[in-house]
Amino acid sequence: FPRGIRVSDSIKSIVELVGFFKDNSFDMVQYSTPNASFYASISAAYMKIPVRLYCQWGMVYVTMTGVKRIIFKCIEKLICSLSTSIQPDSLGNMEFCWKEKLYNKEKSMVIWNGSAKGIDLDTFDINKKEKYAEKIRELYNIDKADPVIGFVGRLGREKGCNELFTAFRIIKKSFPKARLLFIGPLEKRESIEEDILRYFDSCEDIIKTDRIDNVEQYYPVMNVFVLPSYREGFGMSVVEAEAMEVPVVTTKYPGPSGGMMDGITGFSVDIRNVDMIVNKVLFLLNNPETALKMGRAGRKYVEEAFNQKKFRDYYIRNRLELINGSGNTIH
Repeated sequence: FPRGIRVSDSIKSIVELVGFFKDNSFDMVQYSTPNASFYASISAAYMKIPVRLYCQWGMVYVTMTGVKRIIFKCIEKLICSLSTSIQPDSLGNMEFCWKEKLYNKEKSMVIWNGSAKGIDLDTFDINKKEKYAEKIRELYNIDKADPVIGFVGRLGREKGCNELFTAFRIIKKSFPKARLLFIGPLEKRESIEEDILRYFDSCEDIIKTDRIDNVEQYYPVMNVFVLPSYREGFGMSVVEAEAMEVPVVTTKYPGPSGGMMDGITGFSVDIRNVDMIVNKVLFLLNNPETALKMGRAGRKYVEEAFNQKKFRDYYIRNRLELINGSGNTIH
């Protein structure tokens, strides 16, 4: 499905899904992302599939205003009402949804400590940290003494990119040799303020990788990881950075902050607050011993709370419970 809900696509997609569900026999249908969930929840409910599981990995309406926010909130509420079980991937987002009255406590749960899959600690192998860092420094001609600020995600306003690039511009006044490692696709250029986008395009100290398939090798070169996102279902990149002993700076919104401990593995900052981003990043760059301590605390936290092997056990047990009709209790 293309991004976003379009009237022209909706009827066709729903009809096709109804036909698909009719031709097959399912005990459970699982869905996520706004448009796929909209189509699947309607189709699965129409076909009376017993278990309709909505994996609520982010909500688009929370950053909207006016009529658009009302419409998309109604769509979100419809998806939730048609689902028999709802699993956000962070405790903070679940509590937010309770307050928003999207669903009740009995219908919802978070598996273990959140995330959609946990972290594969064999892939994010801390013993290879120096090897990976050396490789990326050589690839992008980064001197070992040059501070590196990292970001993983797509280009866009909602990811906090306006604030990220503005903050980096200020940080460079204190650290002229600082580099910004921007990992992700350049999807929504039109959502970035014009002068900030020009800076992003022209600054030679902003390394743009586009999509990569070995992100675990890039985190080790970072001194600080920053995710100033306005919304996230969970903020998996925060946990990935912690897995490679990188201190993090992220927003206080439930998703991004759900995988870190403020003041222990990094810092949480207010949404759209450039000054707070600058202050926390500069603090970590000026206090390498504290940054090292936070990085190590982050790795320990991930090992204890987001180990993928343990997450998988909880996940499988939960799915078996749902299919067998014994509830939604494994968490």
